[in-house]
Formats: sequence, C-alpha cells, structure tokens
Amino acid sequence: MQAEPSMQELRELVAEFRPNRGHVMPALHKVQDRYGYIPRVAMDVIARQLNTTPALIYGAATFYTDFRLHPRPETEISWCSGPACRLKGGDRIREAIQQTLEVPLGGESEDGRYGLHIGQCNGTCTEAPQVWVNEKVVGNLTVSKAIRLARDVKGEAE
Repeated sequence: MQAEPSMQELRELVAEFRPNRGHVMPALHKVQDRYGYIPRVAMDVIARQLNTTPALIYGAATFYTDFRLHPRPETEISWCSGPACRLKGGDRIREAIQQTLEVPLGGESEDGRYGLHIGQCNGTCTEAPQVWVNEKVVGNLTVSKAIRLARDVKGEAE
C-alpha cells in the first residue's frame, strides 16, 4: 500500500488554486488525478489553501460519486444502478456478486484485492444488466455469469 503524500507535496500540488474562485472541484480533481483518491490530509491542505473549512471540502468530496476517499482496490467492480440494468435484473446481479465476494456494496476485501461499488449509468444500456471491472464493461450478465465473474475476481476455482 502506498504511503500518503506529505503536506508539502500536497501544498505544492494545489498552490495554483485561490479562495473565492470556485476552485474546490478543480483542487479535488487534481489531487485525485495524482493519487487515485483524496487522502484525508489533502482535505485539510485544500481547505487552508482556499481559506475555507475542511468540512466544506469533505462535503464536496463525499457528495460526488467520482471522488474516492480511499485507494482503489486492485480489482474494482462497479455495479450499474441505472434504470435499464435494474429493469433487466441488476439487483439480482448485485446480490450474487455481493454474496460471492463476501463484501457489501461499497465494501472491499480486507486485503484490498477487490471491491464492489455503485456506478452511475454510463449510457451503455444495450449491455444491461452490466458491471464495470476496472472501468471495462462486462454486460448482458445473468446471475450465473455474475457468480463466475466474482469467483474469478476472488481467485476461486469453480
């Protein structure tokens, strides 16, 4: 697991941003683009740089699903929560993956190898029901296909 960035490194990263200019989102994106997530310490650094509170930064980081507060697992399954996937049995797909991986939606394995997170519809509805494995669409799933996928991710033989 990578170490969190230093305060100095973070200060340098967000030095271009200024208070009262709508720079909360650009600063959060810049940090996440660099580290793959928003470390807790980064919220304090951004707040200080923008002359605001860490609570405001935390609120923005947790409101938008694009931001992550923890490093991404080695294999990330994003379950599509869109209407087309749900109409075609997406909830059953999610339940099968959750049971097989033994993690809740929004959870990760203890070793950080895999996780299951909610995804927002990306417009590939012809593939419904679907998930994304490390951002790659895996669609037209059935419960049995979803179980096989989860077993593969988990490293279990059939």
